[in-house]
Amino acid sequence: MSSYSWLIAAILSTPALLAMLVRPAFAHHPFAMPEAGNLNALQGLISGVGHPLLGPDHLLFLLAIGFVGLNRPRQWLAPLLAAGLLGSAISLLTPLPETLSVYAEALVSLSLLVAGLVALGKASPLLLVPLISLHGYLLGGAIIGAEPTPLTAYFLGLFISQGSILLLVTTYSKRLLDSIGNGGQRIAAGIWIGIGAAFSWSLLIP
Repeated sequence: MSSYSWLIAAILSTPALLAMLVRPAFAHHPFAMPEAGNLNALQGLISGVGHPLLGPDHLLFLLAIGFVGLNRPRQWLAPLLAAGLLGSAISLLTPLPETLSVYAEALVSLSLLVAGLVALGKASPLLLVPLISLHGYLLGGAIIGAEPTPLTAYFLGLFISQGSILLLVTTYSKRLLDSIGNGGQRIAAGIWIGIGAAFSWSLLIP
């Protein structure tokens, strides 16, 4: 691998390495906002935008889509975004029991491990669709109890945030993979696998 490719791989790895210092955050709203029942429309929008960005496991999963090696990555944009938003909608109809929340969070963390396996050719890329739906389910749980207006604003925020990241990573996926090469892709996959395993371990083994 050229020195340039190693540099790209290092940049790609930076958010994952930083995330190892941060425990995954699931249930709270960003920027110390009130709980769902007390959100106004603007707070709902900001919370929707912020949740996928400030939850390291959610952000890393979205970024992973750029290096897993999808065939025609732009064609995955709409299905992945729709699956994520559908998962959020399902959480409003069937809320997650409190007793299962830690296990659901651990599964979300393990999605990083699966993304790494997809990048290594050890798992099917089709697994990304139900996994992003699971991420959406956990993100949707944060808005349960909100009034219709902030609820709608929250979903708009999720659409903007996740849609922007997915558009970015699917647009530049091929260019990224060409830059880092197979070696860089394997390095990134290994880092994501390690982060996913570490997050899950910290949740299940306090």
